[in-house]
Amino acid sequence: MTYRLGVDVGGTFTDVLLIDERTGLTYRAKTPSTTEDQSVGVLRGIEKVCGEAGIALADITQVLHGTTVATNAILEGKGARVGLVTTRGFRQVLQIARSFVPGGLAGWIIWPKPEPLAALEDTVEATERIGADGSVVIPLDAADIRAKLRALRQADVEALTISLINSYANAAHERQIAAIAAEELPGVPVSVSSTVLPEMREYERTITAVANSYVHPQVSRYIASLAAKLEDGGVRAGLYILRSDGGLASAANAADSPVALLLSGPAGGVAGAAWAAEQVGYRDFLTFDMGGTSTDVALVQDLQPRIGRQTTVGDLKVRATSVDVRTVGAGGGSIAHVPPLTRALRVGPQSAGAVPGPAAYRTGGTEPTVTDANVLLGYLPAELAGGEITLDAQAARDAVKAVADAMELDSAEAAAAGIVDIVNENMLGALRLVSVQQGFDPRDFALVAFGGAGPLHANALGKLTGAWPVIIPPSPGVLCAYGDATTMVRDEAARTYIRRFDALSDAELLGLLHELAEAAAATVEAQGVPRKEQSVSYHVDLRYHGQGFEITVPAAESDFAGAADGAGSGAGLAALAAAFDAEHSRLFSFLLEGNEHELVSARATVSGPRPSVAAVRLPDGGTDPGQARTRVTRIWVGGGHVDAGVYDRTALLAGNVVAGPAVITEMDSTTLVLPGHAATVHPSGSLLIRPVEG
Repeated sequence: MTYRLGVDVGGTFTDVLLIDERTGLTYRAKTPSTTEDQSVGVLRGIEKVCGEAGIALADITQVLHGTTVATNAILEGKGARVGLVTTRGFRQVLQIARSFVPGGLAGWIIWPKPEPLAALEDTVEATERIGADGSVVIPLDAADIRAKLRALRQADVEALTISLINSYANAAHERQIAAIAAEELPGVPVSVSSTVLPEMREYERTITAVANSYVHPQVSRYIASLAAKLEDGGVRAGLYILRSDGGLASAANAADSPVALLLSGPAGGVAGAAWAAEQVGYRDFLTFDMGGTSTDVALVQDLQPRIGRQTTVGDLKVRATSVDVRTVGAGGGSIAHVPPLTRALRVGPQSAGAVPGPAAYRTGGTEPTVTDANVLLGYLPAELAGGEITLDAQAARDAVKAVADAMELDSAEAAAAGIVDIVNENMLGALRLVSVQQGFDPRDFALVAFGGAGPLHANALGKLTGAWPVIIPPSPGVLCAYGDATTMVRDEAARTYIRRFDALSDAELLGLLHELAEAAAATVEAQGVPRKEQSVSYHVDLRYHGQGFEITVPAAESDFAGAADGAGSGAGLAALAAAFDAEHSRLFSFLLEGNEHELVSARATVSGPRPSVAAVRLPDGGTDPGQARTRVTRIWVGGGHVDAGVYDRTALLAGNVVAGPAVITEMDSTTLVLPGHAATVHPSGSLLIRPVEG
């Protein structure tokens, strides 16, 4: 028997899901995250889930892990001290950046500019110059840069980035400096910009390579520590890390390119949501992942998440492929407060996290949180995470009453309802960013809700967005871990290649795409996936000639018929132009009819096979869910208390219809069904919540 194990580390909980690949049976565990060393919580969760499954740790065949180590290093400012090598005259590349100031007209007055990840005093200039065509304009002064690297060694830099002008066109000088750095700074990790991001635009290439260096030591230490703990614990399985684009990388590859892990955690949830939605027959949907600290949302079309070329973490924006996930500081641990000046209720983005946690956890937290509000309203059971946490309803009431007193409300329940309403509106704003703002009507999509707190707020978000049905997957609290366990190895190769379409042929572009695919395929093969099991997809960045931005469109090899033989009718370029025009029109509502199309860059993505995991099918049980009903509880809805049935999700059968108001409990999450709505149990185990019409 073979077992795949998915692990997702969040700000509050570490989720573990074990899959028996032969039967499709799953075992899950939830343990508090250990922020001081995430690997401790990971191993604790693995030991717990293996105990429940009755297997030894040595029986695990693969460990697939979504991590926030790189993200936290950026957000907390705890990365490495980075030395930077630039071309002479470009030393202030990070300080000048894009000269963009967020905010309104007075943003430049009130905006505190973040400190660059590589300080100016740790930045040195190389005497060299490469032309935009790749020609050597000024040869590299090796002796000069060697002396400057020695100075960086004396300054105790912990990582080094080499980013020279136009190195995407010719990387010879960067490679020379990297060889010298290996001699002068032994043991210091080096990020070469032409390897990390072989594309034009000096600032984007530099900041991405510097970010790679900034998180490299911390990510490498974490992966090494986790691998050692797994081995000491008896796990002999291969360790893979989830990338921001939803693919997997071996532990070694992930440690070398940690900038590709900045959205590792949220990407796993999107992958898991795609699996769950496919089981119930929905291909277009919004994802809604609400945890203890934050909420992540994304849009998926035809089971393919929208992929962006920019990854944003805090104030940092890097040029790295990632699932287009938007994050807001709204989670179960988000703290509610009433500023004395405005006396208007606010929720988040500050969070109580796992420590000290919400007041109801009885672990030291005293401030009112979203979780406390849900406890007071009767939406949550007495225990969470399979008994890991016992909730104190009186502590929750005491915390929320402080909000009621500050707002001069008659009851703590009214304050709790206000907290829930506001956090729902905050999450609606995030969902609009990935739908309405991108030109999509959320009413054309389903809504897949997961995370520890997602199913509790999902019905309300369905009402706000009009996205039906609301899909609650099996084991929603550990769906990110399921996504980690059911995704595939992936790698990407890219290159800037600026050509106007009138100076480009189908054969030339197809040759470039094949060359990039070969490079990515070799990396995937080195991670244990044979060529015959690989699949490849292509994307190109296009613009109208003269524009300063690009739009990414897919490139189908079938459109380039005959181009491989040097022939080709131009149908491939014509198809790309049509796809670009359609996307440009959707985004901006106009076309530049007289402008020539221009290729800016091309990418090939090579993936291994998706693991075959048998899906569990529930037996049919008719519409009556009576066998799963455990008791009746009082919940606060619409300004007053009402009776609601409480149901054990593990006892529900296919076809059961749970009419609201109802609370559906399980080990890792709780689902709230509002009055006027009903949850139908799909044979795959998902709950489908819809309004009850008539």
